[in-house]
Amino acid sequence: MRIVLVGFGVVSRSFADIIHTQASALSKDHGIRPRVVGIVDSRGAATSADGIDIQTALRSKEATGTLNELGANIYTEGKGALDVIREVDCEVVIEATPSELTRGEPGLSHVRTAMKEGRHVICVNKGPLALAMPALMELANHNDVKFKFSGTVGGGTPVLDLAKKCLEGCSINSIRGILNGTCNYILTKMTSEGVEMKDALAEAQKLGYAEADPTADVGGFDSACKLVITSNYVLGTSLSIKDVDITGITGVTKEDIASAEADAKALKLIGFVGDKARVAPEQVPVTHPLNVSGTFNAITFDTDPAGEITLVGKGAGGRETASSVLRDLIEIRKDFAR
Repeated sequence: MRIVLVGFGVVSRSFADIIHTQASALSKDHGIRPRVVGIVDSRGAATSADGIDIQTALRSKEATGTLNELGANIYTEGKGALDVIREVDCEVVIEATPSELTRGEPGLSHVRTAMKEGRHVICVNKGPLALAMPALMELANHNDVKFKFSGTVGGGTPVLDLAKKCLEGCSINSIRGILNGTCNYILTKMTSEGVEMKDALAEAQKLGYAEADPTADVGGFDSACKLVITSNYVLGTSLSIKDVDITGITGVTKEDIASAEADAKALKLIGFVGDKARVAPEQVPVTHPLNVSGTFNAITFDTDPAGEITLVGKGAGGRETASSVLRDLIEIRKDFAR
C-alpha cells in the first residue's frame, strides 16, 4: 500500500518508524506492505514512487528539522500538500497536521482533496472532524473511499472501535468521559498536592503534557472535539463543536477541589452526550471507574441491556496514537480483501 504522510510530527514519525521496523511482521501477520511515497511537512515535500528511505527521513528531520538529507531529486522545498496529494499515486493519505478549530484548515482541504482524488484517508487531525464530520463522511461515501480516524479519540486506546464493534446489539443511551489527559493531570496534581491551577499547569508544560499555549486543553475545546467525533461515529448524531456547551478548567480553584473531596468525590473535566452535549468540570465519586489519575483517559458507555461499560487507557502519545493509525491501515487492507 502506497502512503502519503501529510504532516511529519511526533505521530507521523512514530508511525513511519513502526512500519519500518515491523515490516516483516506486518507482511506476515496482516498481509500489508506499507510503502511511504510522499512526506509533507511545513517546509516542503519529499516524494518517490519507489518509496522514501524512512531511516534517512527520520534522521534528517531530527537533525535539521527538514527532509533535505533525502536529496534534491526527492525533496522539494516549499512544495505543498495539495500538490502532493493530487500528483503522487497512492492508496492512502494520512492527515496528521496540527488541529485548527476555527476553520479546520489546512487539514480540511487536505482531506477533501484526497477523497476527491480517490484516496483513502486516515485522519489524526481533530479539526476537520470537529467542524465538518458529517459532510466528510458523505464525501467519502460519494467517492467510494474509506475514512478512518481512530487516533483522534483516546490515542492508542480503541475507544471508537470498542463502541462500534464490541457493543453491537446494545443500545447506547449516553456517553460520559475524561477525554483530555492534560486536564486530568492538572486536576490530579491539584487534588494530590493541593497546588494552585497555575502551578499544576506549569508542571504539565514542563513535562510536555501541555503546550506553551494550553488553551485548547484547559479551555475544554480538545475534549469537545473528541466528544463530537465519538458522538457522531457511535450515536449517529450530526454534531459540530459549535453544538457543544463548553466550560474548561481555568476557573477551578483549590476550594472546588476540597469541596469535592469532602463529599468523597473527585473533580474531573467530563464530556457528556445524551439529551445534550457538554464539557464541564464535574464531581465524580471516588469509587467510580471514571476516577482515573494522571494523564489517563476514561470513557463510560451507558448501554441497554449491558449497563455501564468503561474503557480506560492512555489518551495521547506519539507511539500510542501511531498504533491507532496502524490499526486503521490494517482495517483498510481488510476492506480491500473483502
